[in-house]
Amino acid sequence: MKNIIYILIGILVVCGIVYIITNLKKSEKPLKTTMKTEKNQETKAEQPTSNTNDLPFSEKLNQTKKGYPFKAWREAFFEYEMEQYSEENCNAAKAIFDNLISKLIKLGEHGNEKDKIALFKKAVNSLNNLDNSVEGLIETGEREDLCELIDQITIASGLNPQNYADGEGLADLWREW
Repeated sequence: MKNIIYILIGILVVCGIVYIITNLKKSEKPLKTTMKTEKNQETKAEQPTSNTNDLPFSEKLNQTKKGYPFKAWREAFFEYEMEQYSEENCNAAKAIFDNLISKLIKLGEHGNEKDKIALFKKAVNSLNNLDNSVEGLIETGEREDLCELIDQITIASGLNPQNYADGEGLADLWREW
């Protein structure tokens, strides 16, 4: 009888350990994504951004597309099964930035500051709408990605992000995420 009790206790202990490990892996998925996003932030921070001074206006703006975070977001979709980063949702976010850059190029390097700001406002409000329609799309890491990208586009468009929202950049004037 004692042997049966020891066997049952052993089985319960093993099952408990398996259960804990399984649930721990599930709860680590968002943490891993956040850590991965932080790693991406560190990599981006190391990249020089001042080498674009000699480029034409349109090329400066197009160079900012290299900072698009959407490929990394898509990797989270596959690696961590995060459904909010579907191809459709990432393409929608990318389209907002493609449209912003295209309209800034049309406006031109010497375009009116108010007109440039209006384009940024429209882009940020579009991101607000997208985030409201897709639960969990823009969280902490994604917010940092997008604010950094908007700052880079702001600089490439000839504006200084530190001149807006008490130095926080244009996104902070309208963002809800």
